[in-house]
Amino acid sequence: MTVRVRIAPSPTGNFHIGTARTAVFNWLFARREGGKFIVRIEDTDTERSKAEFTENILEGLKWLGLSWDEGPFYQSQRIERYREAVQRLLDRGLAYRCYCTTEELEAMREAQKARQEAPRYDNRHRNLTAEQEAAFVAEGRKPVIRFKIEDEREIIWSDHVRGQVVWKGRDLGGDMVVARTPEGDEVFGQPLYNLAVVVDDIDMQISHVIRGEDHIANTAKQILLYEALGGTVPEFAHTPLILNQEGRKLSKRDGVTSISDFQALGFLPEAIANYMTLLGWTPPEGSPEIFSLSEAAQQFELDRVSKAGAKFDWQKLDWINSQYLHNMPPEQLVDLLIPQWQGAGYDFDPVADRDWLVELAALVAHSLTRLTDAVAEARLLFGDSITFNEAAQEQLQLEGVREILQGVLTGLESVENLTPETAKSLINQVTKAQKVKKGLVMKSLRAGLTGEVQGPDLIQAWILLHQKGWDTSRLTQALKSV
Repeated sequence: MTVRVRIAPSPTGNFHIGTARTAVFNWLFARREGGKFIVRIEDTDTERSKAEFTENILEGLKWLGLSWDEGPFYQSQRIERYREAVQRLLDRGLAYRCYCTTEELEAMREAQKARQEAPRYDNRHRNLTAEQEAAFVAEGRKPVIRFKIEDEREIIWSDHVRGQVVWKGRDLGGDMVVARTPEGDEVFGQPLYNLAVVVDDIDMQISHVIRGEDHIANTAKQILLYEALGGTVPEFAHTPLILNQEGRKLSKRDGVTSISDFQALGFLPEAIANYMTLLGWTPPEGSPEIFSLSEAAQQFELDRVSKAGAKFDWQKLDWINSQYLHNMPPEQLVDLLIPQWQGAGYDFDPVADRDWLVELAALVAHSLTRLTDAVAEARLLFGDSITFNEAAQEQLQLEGVREILQGVLTGLESVENLTPETAKSLINQVTKAQKVKKGLVMKSLRAGLTGEVQGPDLIQAWILLHQKGWDTSRLTQALKSV
């Protein structure tokens, strides 16, 4: 059997991390089994589906590195295929037209509630006579199409994550609506989710459906439709939900939930994909926690997916992201940091200053947890003038600091190329000449060069400032404030 899996998001919002994690699991399984990963856009909800959300989903998949083998396919372009399937169900007596009004359905639910019964459709229009149907049509009622679900039917499947799952037909809410009220003069109109999904899976020969556990009830209904339409029932794996710290399903109320949100927060796609793989899947014992998607695919097995919900851990994600940033070559990292610095309004030429920017990236790399941290980490190193914070001002007012800074400036006049060696030598010269402790020289120099008494490696920062000629202008500015 050729493994064929799909990710089938609805473009009614931005690419959610839960959907993205499902996409990762499907991609890993397909690559592990040498199968196909298919993208399908379930956009039959015409009122809520938006082109910008479709673009956001597809861009998110690309950003994460989840290349697909087929698609994207759009349900909105397959409406006639779904209508054919609905008509087949009607012709075979497996579905029927239900003319219940909204008011009648509400009254039915209220009566069930009063009897402390679970709400469900009571199948009241399942066996209408031709005369009854004609009367409803004459009233101007618009039918929905319902698929028959027998109460005594038992639906059983062996789930790759949850083991054997059993549902009774009576627990599925009565006969299921598979198509909406007709539009215009059509016999029936918009096919609904459960029907469209099954038709797509049959046509696309989907072998495995890997999705969140919130779809389990849908799976029971869909198995009945696969059988009714003569399709092969795929194998199922229902993955755990992603939970917030309170143990509830991660939702918009938790703030950041879409992949584009995480991207804006400065996370790398490799880190997000790495972390999402660990959300509900346990790698073999002894395996590293930092891995590429390709490396994960070599080990990914559905029986290592947990049944329990996966709590989202910001600290773990931050740590994983930092590992990628700390180990990234500066020549690669700088391309990710330049947009951050440009967005902050720092003045530089990304082409002419590239070599300098690469050195700056190397300097701040090990201080980064997210890309956005680069703005604060590098802010002291842009520009020929600076603002001195309170601690730096206090440092500059100490006895002997004026002579120290003047000694550094004088020494710089004979330095053509500042290197770590020449910088350390100059510091030693000033220390001896002024007969002060080296710590005072270092701290005063940092205050004069950066406007603060703490920050990145002093020698490397000084070299970067010197390459721009900003060290002398800043030290001169500092002397004026002493």
